[in-house]
Amino acid sequence: MNTDQAALARKQLERRLAPLRDMTLVAPPKGWIKAIRESLGMTARQLAARMGVAPSRIPPIERAEVTGATTLRTLRQAAAAMNCAFVYAFVPLEPLDDMLRERAMQKAQKDVSRLDHTMRLENQALLKSDLDAEKQRTIDLILSGSLRGLWDEEWDYHA
Repeated sequence: MNTDQAALARKQLERRLAPLRDMTLVAPPKGWIKAIRESLGMTARQLAARMGVAPSRIPPIERAEVTGATTLRTLRQAAAAMNCAFVYAFVPLEPLDDMLRERAMQKAQKDVSRLDHTMRLENQALLKSDLDAEKQRTIDLILSGSLRGLWDEEWDYHA
């Protein structure tokens, strides 16, 4: 995927994610499966029959959801058995472009700091305005290229 296609895909994904970022959805203390099942007036035995499992499996399934030890497959099965949609998503805490810019700034700062240190050792210190300009140029260079290495700890954007 080229840079323009990646930016367009990121923009489309961001449009889908933005409304979710503002939602506050807290799972019920006893878990979604048990809360929905009980709200529907469905017994554990009835849910088990609808899921095609033994009735003795429902309490462990409900506990596993609460502790985070369940599987996506089990959650999908339980949701389908209760005529619910199972929703699974990663919702970035801030816009994707902001995350990229912040990471590029971190990388650029590290690079410019190394440059500044080297120049000072050679008694050729740069002005703050020159360092700021170099940092901005580096950020722009990073963001205009491939983002594959952006999250590597050591990344050479010149390659």
